[in-house]
Amino acid sequence: MPFHLHLDENDLLRCRFALSPLWETQAAVRTLRHPGRHDYHQPWLRRIQDAAAGLDLGPLWSLMPEGGHNPDFLCPPPLGPYASFEEEIAGVRAIDPGLIREDLALTLADQPGALESPAGQALLADPARALHELAALLEQAWRTLVEPDWPRLRALLEADIAYHSRRLAEVGFARLLGELSPQLRWTDSTLTLVGMRGRHSRVLGGQGLVLMPSVFAWPDVVSGYEPPWLPAVIYPARGIGGLWTEPADRTPQTLARLLGRARADVLCALDEPAGTSALAHRLGLAPSSVSAHLSVLRAAGLLTSRRYGHQVLYERTPLGIALAVASGADTG
Repeated sequence: MPFHLHLDENDLLRCRFALSPLWETQAAVRTLRHPGRHDYHQPWLRRIQDAAAGLDLGPLWSLMPEGGHNPDFLCPPPLGPYASFEEEIAGVRAIDPGLIREDLALTLADQPGALESPAGQALLADPARALHELAALLEQAWRTLVEPDWPRLRALLEADIAYHSRRLAEVGFARLLGELSPQLRWTDSTLTLVGMRGRHSRVLGGQGLVLMPSVFAWPDVVSGYEPPWLPAVIYPARGIGGLWTEPADRTPQTLARLLGRARADVLCALDEPAGTSALAHRLGLAPSSVSAHLSVLRAAGLLTSRRYGHQVLYERTPLGIALAVASGADTG
């Protein structure tokens, strides 16, 4: 059934992009609960299997029903575009326990028998303690599951925001929404999310809308935040298909012979725009070495660069794309 978000002109003026390490953390926890649904993340699931076995994620999973309400306080929309996990989890810990209790009650009411169960009653009887324990679990999940790969994930998310910010300027808001996901439709100042479970309608009332790319939300679009949370739409980030593929494995031998292995790896790693530190982490190279390769590739007309937020993002020029694609026909 569809979700409807009703925007006015003030909402359109306050639409913005953001990314959230806290959102990715809870979505990674959800991915672990249903690993078979996420083909693109199988390499990651295999790699973190042993580390994840040491986490007791049951209390979080019990609040992540497939249908019905999920507690908004576990991953509220970020207030800023580049909030750190530490800033976000500190915000969660500061939420009023009364609000936590209301959110928990909505979630438990959507699961048969959960509201009356001893575990459910314990959560409602001491929401402050529940908040403390759940926030601690989210922090453990972040350290174990997401933080080691965060430079790679952040690079993909920032590249998505850079791309769609440019598309917003080129094609406008209505067409952009359809490009974010086929589940998003814009008609008469109403944003409709199709294929959602349940029915939801919200008048935004000038608060604006947060558009948030996600790695682990793939392939779904997610929304449904209720007041006092800012309204948000979470959509699948571009480039998920190559996220866990090591760039060196995709570098053609002919291109490596032409440019040198490391420099060719850098060029082939730029399927999506990325910064120096993200490329260094992904390729296992020193940032200084990556920076030197980027400078040479840019001087040769194979890359272009632009500042976005706190970093410089590099992407292939048409010449760089043609070289990488043409070399890709080589089987080595």
